[in-house]
Amino acid sequence: MATSEEVARLAGVSRATVSRVLSGTVRVSEAARKRVEAAASSLGYEPDVAAQSLSGARSKTIALGFFANDAWALSQLIRPQYHFHLDVLRHIEESAGRAGYDLLLPSRPASTASDSYVRLLRSRRVAGAIMVACPPGDVRIQALVESGLPTVFVDTIGQGPKATFVTSDNTDGARRITEHLLDLGHRRIARVTGTETDPSGRDRLTGIRQALAARGLPEDPGLARKSDWSTDGAYREMLDLLATRQDFTAVIAESDMMAIGILRALREHGLRVPEDVSVTGFDDIDLSAFTGPPLTTVRQNATDMGTKAVGALLRVMEGATAPPVVLPTEVVVRRSTAAPRS
Repeated sequence: MATSEEVARLAGVSRATVSRVLSGTVRVSEAARKRVEAAASSLGYEPDVAAQSLSGARSKTIALGFFANDAWALSQLIRPQYHFHLDVLRHIEESAGRAGYDLLLPSRPASTASDSYVRLLRSRRVAGAIMVACPPGDVRIQALVESGLPTVFVDTIGQGPKATFVTSDNTDGARRITEHLLDLGHRRIARVTGTETDPSGRDRLTGIRQALAARGLPEDPGLARKSDWSTDGAYREMLDLLATRQDFTAVIAESDMMAIGILRALREHGLRVPEDVSVTGFDDIDLSAFTGPPLTTVRQNATDMGTKAVGALLRVMEGATAPPVVLPTEVVVRRSTAAPRS
């Protein structure tokens, strides 16, 4: 196997410079960095990560946490309500790999104390952490903010001297999808929302209300149902709403996976989409273009969410500031919405 001395000789630099470049602990000139990286690639050199950790150098590992910390993370991944975030995780992995970092999925700490997760990460000598879609009450959020460990929260609000977040403009997206229905002529609009304790759920509900208020339309509590972001939960809530025999011409779902459950409930009741009822979603997951009919929805940019999260973390790890990133959304009109029948 190649050694750091051989890399230094080929690159025309000192072994110390090779160490600085490959550990990322000290800034070096761009020219030197490129020579070292080219030499390491040519020789097939891989630094000894374990030795770096023992020497106190910053590792090339980023901890990845997601969803609730009271259940095994991998079991959470198979839940359909996290379909969008799986795409975000894919882009986090790709961006981290391009930057030369590996991802670590730590096991749950034995202790439930608020700082136990931080202690676990420090024991792994990670360079930083990316936390995806953690619920607001997750004790890891404040612990990481206060710890000084570079951290980026995705679809979760957390901010401090070495912590920032990346999210979508959920309020604007929900407002504009509601305006789309209003522009078509819908006035009796039902909604099936996610949990309002989540920032995204709260902001999407705010957007719906803003659009209704701007048109002078009062909210009808009888047309509102709360779900848990799941397909099955939205399906059951839609069945409950249909059982009340209330008159409505459109349904807003706060996620595409919820909209899929709503489409099934309407179909089972003999209602056609969009001829009898229009339906909208949120996220624009890949499945939304293949539902029957294809779903009108709000597109979140999973690519930007993942890549910008990694970019922000790299800046924080280098000592720079990284302000929060709020990504724009886009309404994607497909065949699940149409003007109401007169």
